[in-house]
This record gives sequence, structure tokens and C-alpha cells, in this order.
Amino acid sequence: MSSEERFGEHVVVRRHADGHVAELVLDRPKAMNAVSTDMARAIASACTSLGVDPEVRAVVLTSSNDRAFCVGADLKERNSFTDTDLRLQRPTTRASYTSVLDLPVPAIAAVNGFALGGGFELALSCDVIVADGTAVVGLPEVSVGVIPGGGGTQLLPRRVGAARAAELIFTARRVEAAEARELGLVDVLVETGRVREEALALAGRIAANSPVGLRAAKKALRLGQGLDIRAGLEVEDAAWRTVAFSGDRAEGVRAFNEKRKPVWPGE
Repeated sequence: MSSEERFGEHVVVRRHADGHVAELVLDRPKAMNAVSTDMARAIASACTSLGVDPEVRAVVLTSSNDRAFCVGADLKERNSFTDTDLRLQRPTTRASYTSVLDLPVPAIAAVNGFALGGGFELALSCDVIVADGTAVVGLPEVSVGVIPGGGGTQLLPRRVGAARAAELIFTARRVEAAEARELGLVDVLVETGRVREEALALAGRIAANSPVGLRAAKKALRLGQGLDIRAGLEVEDAAWRTVAFSGDRAEGVRAFNEKRKPVWPGE
């Protein structure tokens, strides 16, 4: 069973697994999910809503278009922009990418077809990228006179290293599925046509775990990036303390000893 909620015209949120898995669907198929100003607002609004929902334990980003996950910014819209228009749009588009990055629960991108520019940056903002054999990813912004502005210059080197990220960004090249998996641009490569199902199944396995533990683990992973080991261990210790005395910890230990599945209180 699933329920559905629409944010604006081009974003749909579906709830699965008793509401514990949320599927955020990019739903502008005729434009291959090019991110317009309105769509950027809708993504941010949907992520804000999901982020404060205590029932949500994992989020999956999917596409309603068979040919593309997302082709990035809506360049047709931007073609009519003045410099002032572009400057005024920037906080809105930036907030849309940041909203995915700031989701407090594990986020999975289900990438089929083209994930280019801002589309790939949406995927990079997730914790895990699942792709099928049709996937083509890349950050081609320098080929149209800009730079990745949705986190790409920061997220890509954290994923594949500075030199590899530089080569990919400077050449603006597109990378097909097999090479993308080899380079670490995507994490899991699945059978063509099954990326949504596999990503939702992964989210379901994640959502079976402690909601308190999942949020704390993600916070520790994110805040610890880039720190030296001692500072990182302090981040981990602080996160541990938020769960060590929680109801979820008590239930987890009790369920283990009683040889049953835990019923998480989520607190």
C-alpha cells in the first residue's frame, strides 16, 4: 500500500512500507525533469516536509521519465533570463539541492538514463546512488559557460577524489553506467529497468532499522567528513550519546535477547 502527495506540478511523494520509506518522484517527464524555478521550489518543499516527518526512515529519489533521471537546470527557462533574473533565482535553486543534502535520514538516488549537471548533483546529494545500465552521468556545466552550482565541485571530489573530479568537471564528459560504477560515480549497478524497484528494496532494508540510529549514523557520517580522525571520533561519540540512552537502544537489546524483530519506539 502507498499514499501519494503532490508538491507543485512536478514533484510527487509516495509513502511505502507503512510510511517509513518515502519516494520523491521527479515528475516533469516532457522536459526530462529539467529543474525549473517552480520545480526547484517543489523539491525543497517536499524535502522539508519529509525531513520533519518522524515516520520517514529512508527517502528514494526516482524519475517518472524512462529516458532521464534529471537533465539539470532548465536552460530554456534561463535563456529568457536577465542577469538580475538569474541572480534572484540562485537562492531558490541552491535551496533545492541543499534540501536533498540536508535530509536527516538515508537518501538513495535511483538513476536511469541521463543524470547530468544539476540532475547528477541531486544524485550526489544522496547517500547512495543506484543506477541501471541506461545511466549516463556527468557535470557538463563548463561546456555551457558556468560551473557546477548544486554542490558538484564539493560532493564529487568527496566521492572520487580531487584529481578524478577535476578531470570529469574540466572535460565536461558524460560517463556511461559501467564506467560510472568503476569510477565510483554510482554505488550499485542493477539490471536495466529495475532501478526503482531495487532502490526501494534497499530503502526498505534500511528502514527496518532503528530510526534513531539511522539519523544519528547519518549525522556522524556527514559531520565527520573532512575532519581529522580525533575530531571525527568526537563527532561519533556525540552521535553515540544521542542513541545510547534512547528507547530504540533499549528495544534493540531487548528484541535481540528475545529473538524477535524489534518494534522501534523511534525515540
